[in-house]
Amino acid sequence: CDKEMAETKQKKIEKTAEVDKLTTQIDSMAARSMQLKEDIAAAQAAIGELTRAQAEATKIRADEKAEYQKNKPQMEAGLEGVKMALKVLREYYAKEGKSHSAAEGAGTGIIGLLEVVESDFTKGIAEMNVAESAAQSEYDTDTRANEIEKASKETAVKYMVKESATLDKSVAEARSDREGVETELSAILDYTAKLEEICVAKPETYTERAARREAEIAGLKEALSILEGQAVLLQRGSRLRGAARRHAAALEPMV
Repeated sequence: CDKEMAETKQKKIEKTAEVDKLTTQIDSMAARSMQLKEDIAAAQAAIGELTRAQAEATKIRADEKAEYQKNKPQMEAGLEGVKMALKVLREYYAKEGKSHSAAEGAGTGIIGLLEVVESDFTKGIAEMNVAESAAQSEYDTDTRANEIEKASKETAVKYMVKESATLDKSVAEARSDREGVETELSAILDYTAKLEEICVAKPETYTERAARREAEIAGLKEALSILEGQAVLLQRGSRLRGAARRHAAALEPMV
């Protein structure tokens, strides 16, 4: 019993430690997988926000470009018209003649006004070109940055999904292994309980002692009853033998 109990106790310790180790591994892998799923959800939300922001920026850029392409030809046409008017006026007032001389003062004022308009058109077109170039450059820079960030997050999500799936598989396998070890441990515990019943002396309870004593008394009474019955039979046999001897003795004189 001692050897069997010692071996069983050692097996119980080993299996309990194995269950604890598997439980720790399962908890750690499950926690990591859960964290990965949260990170995946956050990354996917960020990717969605980047996509939305990029779409909005693309629409704004398209509207700005369309406005630029609409206004630029109009500004250039206006500038060309002013230049043409200036050319005509300058040529006209450059000719000799009294009538020209008389109107030279008024012509100079008109030419000066047109030159201001020409300057404004030229400046406006230049500013439009600079603004369009700057807006396109900013859009291109932001777009490249968004593409890089989006690609980075998509790659991270890809690897996190793969790692999470691997962890979930490992958790399932570890749980299956733990169930097997727990089954073995349960069998060891059952066997240990049976060994203890056989090998370990346990003090009797009052009920058990009383029941045992009642059984012993009942057995003694039954044995006494049997003995008393045998004694009665012996006494009867003795009386019969005595009577027979007396009867034989009485018959002898008659013979």
